[in-house]
Amino acid sequence: METATPVQRRAPRPRADALRNRERIVAAAREMFVEFGAEVPFDEIARRAGVGNATVYRNFPDRDSLAREVVCSVMDRTSEQIESALAVGGDPFEALSRFVHAAADERIGALCPMLSQGFDQNHPDLVAARERITELVEELMGRARKAGQLRPDVEFGDMMIALSQLTRPLPGTACQGIDRFVHRHVQLLLDGMRAPARSELPGVAATVEDLQRA
Repeated sequence: METATPVQRRAPRPRADALRNRERIVAAAREMFVEFGAEVPFDEIARRAGVGNATVYRNFPDRDSLAREVVCSVMDRTSEQIESALAVGGDPFEALSRFVHAAADERIGALCPMLSQGFDQNHPDLVAARERITELVEELMGRARKAGQLRPDVEFGDMMIALSQLTRPLPGTACQGIDRFVHRHVQLLLDGMRAPARSELPGVAATVEDLQRA
């Protein structure tokens, strides 16, 4: 007598309203982390997202899981923008410039401190998002360098450190207070990265490995 093969049951797909709630929570958390820092209370995030506290905890049982999702979502969204720029082609330095301004809009400088506060740096989701965006940014920079538009002494780490510093609020000021300056200063950064170089940079270039060690 043949033994019946057990039926494999698929895990139920999340309902559309559940997915929308999760997206709203992540969007609200990103806004509030930028405005108030990573310690903002969950009930304030729930209020801004328009959901109950229980919904927040059902999706994100602790602060680390929510912070990680926010950081990954920012990196994923930025990676998608880079992929679109690479697919379109066109002027390499213009594509690099669009990425830098888009990253400034995401306020990565305000989010960066979360990555150094008891955060699991080796979580698979975070590692995958970080590797994806690093590879894409290096491709953008490589294209601009090959076209003779990016000065050869600028590396990935140089650009990301400068971008992080330019999009981080000054001590004692709200993030929104620097909104009117960010893109102006980011453009100054981009102009300084253009080839031909008009000065010799002191020190040595910051690489991907330097950022990882930091």
